[in-house]
Order: sequence, then C-alpha cells, then structure tokens
Amino acid sequence: MRKFLVILDDSHECLNAMRFAAMRAAKTGGGVEILSVIPPEEFNHWIGVGEIMREEARDRIEAHFEVFAKWMRDKQGVDPELVIREGEPVPEILEQIREDPDVGVLVLGAGTGKQGPGPLVTQLTRNAGSLPVPITIVPGELSKERLEAIT
Repeated sequence: MRKFLVILDDSHECLNAMRFAAMRAAKTGGGVEILSVIPPEEFNHWIGVGEIMREEARDRIEAHFEVFAKWMRDKQGVDPELVIREGEPVPEILEQIREDPDVGVLVLGAGTGKQGPGPLVTQLTRNAGSLPVPITIVPGELSKERLEAIT
C-alpha cells in the first residue's frame, strides 16, 4: 500500500498537510505515516534531565498525533501510523523514506509568513530532483473546502 508521509511539528501549516494526506489516502486507498522528529538540541543536558525531556517530548508528540489520528479515523476512514525519530529533521525525513519502501509521497505544509514556506520546504525542495519520492507542498492557507475539492 502506498503511504503518504506527512511531518508532524508545531507549525500552523502542518494542519493542512495532515488534512491533504488523509484525504488523498482515503480517496486512493493509501495509508498515512506521520513522522515527528525530535531535534538533538532538546537533550543537551545532564543525562537524567535529558531522558526526562526526551520522554516529555515523546508524550507531547503522541498526544498531538492522537488528535490528528482520531480525525483521520473518524472523518476519512484512515488509520495513520506514528513514527518518532531523533536527530536533524531533513536527514531523518530522508532516512525514513529510504527505510520504508511503502512511502510514495512526502507531504509538506508551506508557511504563509514573511519568512517563506518554512525550513523543511526550503531545504527539501532544493534537492527535489534527487529525492526518492515526489513532494506535495500544501499551501498553509487553503480552506478545508478547497482541500476537499483538490483531493
């Protein structure tokens, strides 16, 4: 089964990327894999404190994931899977794509602020020609209705 890989982070545009991935998966018989990457700088503390922070980060990610997962199951009939990795986001995203041959499309949300589309979109589109899967970039300000019409 082809999976849509979507990145879970704290950005506003993440919401539209999640919606798009779930809607496309539902309409094409695919799946959704949600990846969250914990950056290493969150744990540059003493060992005990770093472990507590790591566990808190995982708990926060799992709670955030459950909100999206419930919506995907209830509204789209898609049961997403969660993958949590630790490291620098772009290399971890690429490694996840390499490790899971079922990933067929990477779905990213584009920011709408003056800072540009966001660091993931910027970094990954620079190397889009050599990526092992296509990237779908979902504008952060698309309405739910427009997303439904597109998917």
